[in-house]
Amino acid sequence: MKILYAIQGTGNGHISRAREIVPLLQKNHETDLLISGSQAEVDFPYPVKYRFNGLGFVFGAKGGIDLVETYKRNYIGVLLSEINSMPVRDYDLVISDFEPVSAWASYLSGVKCIAVSHQAAVLNKKAPQPKDVDFLGKAILKSYAPADVKFGFHFKSYDDKIFTPVIRSQVREQTLENLGHYTVYLPAYDDQRILNVLKWCGNVRWEVFSKRIRIQIDLGNIVIRPINNEAFIRSMATSAGVICGAGFETPAEALYMHKKLMVIPMKGQYEQLCNASALKDMGVPVLKSFKANHVSKVLDWIENGEVVGVDYPDRTEEIINRIIDTQVVARNSPSESKVKEYSVEKFRNMLLKKIVSRF
Repeated sequence: MKILYAIQGTGNGHISRAREIVPLLQKNHETDLLISGSQAEVDFPYPVKYRFNGLGFVFGAKGGIDLVETYKRNYIGVLLSEINSMPVRDYDLVISDFEPVSAWASYLSGVKCIAVSHQAAVLNKKAPQPKDVDFLGKAILKSYAPADVKFGFHFKSYDDKIFTPVIRSQVREQTLENLGHYTVYLPAYDDQRILNVLKWCGNVRWEVFSKRIRIQIDLGNIVIRPINNEAFIRSMATSAGVICGAGFETPAEALYMHKKLMVIPMKGQYEQLCNASALKDMGVPVLKSFKANHVSKVLDWIENGEVVGVDYPDRTEEIINRIIDTQVVARNSPSESKVKEYSVEKFRNMLLKKIVSRF
């Protein structure tokens, strides 16, 4: 079977998961790869046939998304042009890890698209939801990368179409120990804001990983290190605990490595609010923001925090084969792509209508 596997390139989690899934797809199928967005720091060792700008988000410095910069970088006209150029009808199956170009090209062309992502699990009705639902955020998440069938990964298997996390081989192969330091990764906060909190959090050692520096900075018991995939994994594997955003892959890996965990969801990020709700139910402490007035909670976590036990077996090949086997059906070749019928204005209005319909 000829498969298009499309990957969201904004953030590290999608790329990390793809590193494990790609060789499994290529084992039995002709597989082409697509990546849109470019904020990931994780190396991707496979040839990519299609690269697009996509529809990504830009991290800010105060705990959330930089909406102004995100708006500047995302142009509906460019996105539609990328969708128009994507020959999805050449494939028997499109698998999308929250990737909008392939998903929308499939949607507009009548080609079957399967979502295999964490976001698909978050949108499942059986997955935990925050008490205060962000209806707009939820609607955008539902409309971002439409799919015919959704399979997802989450911290727990809340449904028969939700699986436990894909833990990358680099993490599974680590030797775990506790060298006493705490690993911090909060890309939505600038370094100074993080330092303003950690300087009051006792005399423990902190290893802060930053997207904003290129050389290591030593500040007594606090070290700020540039993002490096191998160094970050090793820091977590030898840490006493991890403080990070309420994304998916980093918290899942910290839990897998049996590390104390504390998370801070990004502001205005519905997916992270859902993750935070799930982690809180599991016993992971959640902070609304990373500010000096939360120092007492950090100190209590250092002193009294406990490891949350999880079981994340390596079932990735079994899961991928099951997804493909249950979705292989005779493909009806559409007579003509609908994409060419859409002007920028018409596409924008259709997208807005789709989002509104999700409320």
